[in-house]
Amino acid sequence: MRLRTLAGFAALMSLNAWQTNDKAGNPIDWAKVGEALGKTGEVQAGGIYRVSLPRTDLHVALGGVAIKPALALGSWVGFQPTSSNQVTAMGDLVLLEKEVGPVTAKLQEGGVEQTAIHNHLLRETPQVMYVHIRAEGDPIQIAAAIHAALALSKTPFAAAAGKSDSIALDTARVGKVLGRSGKVNGGVYQVSAPRAEPVREGGMEVPAAMGVATALNFQPTGENRAAITGDFVLISSEVNPVLKTLEQNGIEVTALHSHMLNEAPRLFFMHFWANDDALKLARGLRAALDKMNLKPAS
Repeated sequence: MRLRTLAGFAALMSLNAWQTNDKAGNPIDWAKVGEALGKTGEVQAGGIYRVSLPRTDLHVALGGVAIKPALALGSWVGFQPTSSNQVTAMGDLVLLEKEVGPVTAKLQEGGVEQTAIHNHLLRETPQVMYVHIRAEGDPIQIAAAIHAALALSKTPFAAAAGKSDSIALDTARVGKVLGRSGKVNGGVYQVSAPRAEPVREGGMEVPAAMGVATALNFQPTGENRAAITGDFVLISSEVNPVLKTLEQNGIEVTALHSHMLNEAPRLFFMHFWANDDALKLARGLRAALDKMNLKPAS
């Protein structure tokens, strides 16, 4: 989606401006949206205002690995400007089982829809569920509704403490094997691989920042090993070739499902898990990526 801004794309990306113009030229005050949600976010590529809400309060383990929030416990909400100071909001809320009912009821009360409720992992303790959401309308009202719902969980709203970008993983070699580089976030190396074809919903293109790019996350576990998880974003013809490739490379597929309701092309999200030599796993992930229609790495 193309946005008209007061000072071009550079101003759009400036965190000092805190405003984005919608299609009608009306400014959206992201500072007020962040205030309503209870946490400040950042404007990302495509004009998306995205707020991260990692579950730093949870202590989740799987196979002896203490899962960092950036690996698999990161709630988030994205706001995409549409027209007349309106947005489409999408996100993924990480919840304990006992939190799902109260939170979803409050979301419904506030006009925020659920598009999926399911697992991403297997055998983790405590068990974690993922609630995918969507809403259209006034961004401040939507943000307030999400805040009211998350207030019924233990989701922290305070900004996370600053962390070093250092990580006990040869990210350069991992990135070279994958054919694309990533970034370190919260002790996890994160790599994103957007699809080549546009994804649309309701006649609008959905940018990668709204959750439609393949996500590959590496958390070091010692001695050149890493725990990996994330999700492959696939069209139907890619599902079984990717699944077979992952399994052949010792990477367990832990979930296969939808995250959205009316997207085109129809997308399937395949989640995975392994804890092994990091470069070996990177080679397995690369073999799976090669089965997909992806944008060339920049």
